[in-house]
Amino acid sequence: MIGRLVVIGLGLIGGSFAKGVRESGVCREVVGVDLDPQSRQLAVELGVVDRCEEDLALACQGADVIQLAVPILAMEKLLALLARMDLGQAVLTDVGSAKGNVVRAAQEAFAGMPARFVPGHPIAGSEQSGVEASNAQLFRRHKVILTPLEQTDPDALDLVDRLWRELGADVEHMQVERHDEVLAATSHLPHLLAFGLVDSLAKRSENLDIFRYAAGGFRDFTRIAGSDPVMWHDIFLANREAVLRTLDTFRNDLDALRDAVDAGDGHQLLGVFTRARVAREHFGKILARRAYVDAMNSNDLIFLANPGGRLSGRIRVPGDKSISHRSIMLGSLAEGTTEVEGFLEGEDALATLQAFRDMGVVIEGPHHGRVTIHGVGLHGLKPAPGPIYLGNSGTSMRLLSGLLAAQSFDSTLTGDLSLSKRPMNRVANPLREMGAVIETAAEGRPPMVIRGGHKLKGLAYTLPMASAQVKSCLLLAGLYADGKTTVTEPAPTRDHTERMLRGFGYSVNVDGATASVESGGKLKATHIEVPADISSAAFFLVAASIAEGSELVLEHVGINPTRTGVIDILRLMGADIRLENQREVGGEPVADLHVRAAKLKGIEIPEELVPLAIDEFPVLFVAAACAEGRTVLRGAEELRVKESDRIQVMADGLLTLGVKCEPTPDGIIIDGGQIGGGEVHGHGDHRIAMAFSVASLRANAPIRIHDCANVATSFPNFLALCAQVGIRVAQEAQS
Repeated sequence: MIGRLVVIGLGLIGGSFAKGVRESGVCREVVGVDLDPQSRQLAVELGVVDRCEEDLALACQGADVIQLAVPILAMEKLLALLARMDLGQAVLTDVGSAKGNVVRAAQEAFAGMPARFVPGHPIAGSEQSGVEASNAQLFRRHKVILTPLEQTDPDALDLVDRLWRELGADVEHMQVERHDEVLAATSHLPHLLAFGLVDSLAKRSENLDIFRYAAGGFRDFTRIAGSDPVMWHDIFLANREAVLRTLDTFRNDLDALRDAVDAGDGHQLLGVFTRARVAREHFGKILARRAYVDAMNSNDLIFLANPGGRLSGRIRVPGDKSISHRSIMLGSLAEGTTEVEGFLEGEDALATLQAFRDMGVVIEGPHHGRVTIHGVGLHGLKPAPGPIYLGNSGTSMRLLSGLLAAQSFDSTLTGDLSLSKRPMNRVANPLREMGAVIETAAEGRPPMVIRGGHKLKGLAYTLPMASAQVKSCLLLAGLYADGKTTVTEPAPTRDHTERMLRGFGYSVNVDGATASVESGGKLKATHIEVPADISSAAFFLVAASIAEGSELVLEHVGINPTRTGVIDILRLMGADIRLENQREVGGEPVADLHVRAAKLKGIEIPEELVPLAIDEFPVLFVAAACAEGRTVLRGAEELRVKESDRIQVMADGLLTLGVKCEPTPDGIIIDGGQIGGGEVHGHGDHRIAMAFSVASLRANAPIRIHDCANVATSFPNFLALCAQVGIRVAQEAQS
């Protein structure tokens, strides 16, 4: 790639860069420059560089790239020396952690920013220092930020970018000012606080006892106070404007915390602590969608499902996802404190929870399914500090759009790569008819930008396609709209929103296929016990039905009549499912489901049952593959716009396993028979992955299921429950 690389400054960063480039073979010769004779000698002996020079001008002769790796305040003097030399077409770059200071020094030394200077900053380090700590792998999977200016030569930028990537770094480009602001907050401020706290405590008269009884938390926080004082002295002076702005913001927040402690304001403290506790994990999820390598190669979590087995025992599957979502939403908008038990701690429901934390709601938990929501009332939400990230949860996005359309502030709803491909015009268009102002990407896809401050008016809307999410979205918008909002559906869908609104004391009128609400009411805090999710139970209902000799009890399952299509369809196919211990909990009917193995037969699935089992069809397709005869599904075109095209993806997988089937525009035809083994793909859709796991019970060879990471989205302990009842599926060990 280049002939000669010159690295000026052979400390940890400069030495590691030199050694990495030398070992990668992309450079013919690596030359080191350092003021310390011992460092120069060690650099050659340790293979960090090919040769070292004390004389800067001699070293830089014929250089293709010159890397400046000296302390930040030494950069000014070094740049002045380089400006007096004939560097030819050499590309200059650096590793300083404050870019504004470096750019100003370069502009002053060269009387203008050189076009072939590419400012850079590797975010990597070690407790060790000096050339002897040089590590060719130091930058692998670490970020390197390049901060090109308008006048930066694109070829020079490309060359520096490629050099860092050769070392395994994740390279990003950023504006100089933005870099310095971000680093002031993420690196410089924490170091300043650590230095300051340790110094403050060390000066107190009881300092010996303070350090004698310091626990792990103190040691963790103050560890970075052991960093190089001279280096950090230089950094704070070099980036002082950005550090001061960040410090002032933090000081205001610290004053607010002090006031809360002084006033005994536990609610304020709880808000800060609950948000902070999950912040690192939450932002990690947002950043994880920015893959640097092909996701299928790096993140392909594989399930290996071995054939055979039978089910027995009693289990309780996780809480109902639909009810978990709605408990957070309505609990946040209620007046008072709502307690939730049985909350589903999966990614989707947690996305909803975090969204309301972002909008100022104090939420404790979840802890073993318990959540405490300190409601803010219908008009108490605050603008989120940035886009609201909803992961893979279409339910969160569609229902939230209804609530946010009526707020006084703007909101942006984003999601992961899968959610970003799913259509949102089904909710956006009727909301626009109500007066909402909503912007989407091409073809109605996320992100959704919802403009605040627009009055909504009631709407009488007939759903073109049965959808509980669209119905719920419009009813939630109706809580704020002038007049009455009515939604009429062509076929029954789940009615959790209507039931829960009543549970929170809000009047909802249901007349046949039409549900309506009017604004002006209040939501009052309540207690919610979330039943087990029938959509999760469905995998075990089918599994116990198709595995000979099985008998299983699924405890406390929600049997809302708008959700029991899977039971009705399986019974029509000949399944032996009994509902025991029927009762009502918080307005929702529940029962224990007792299922025994049975000989299933193919059927034509009644179209009126399709909306009542829309999420359960992937595993119902497996039941059909095990049944005697032909099963026909029609009227299920909605399956094509779920997390995947569930009709096509299931058809592809079943065909791979030797099952005769034919997808149609709105359904599928499946001829039951023998299931073979093979490799199938989950396509990032949790229900596909779990359905093929169940298929292994009747397979004659193992089934390897690719792309299963999203199973945690809706069913965090699926594999553990499979092992408990006798399904032989587990995560394949990564090689």
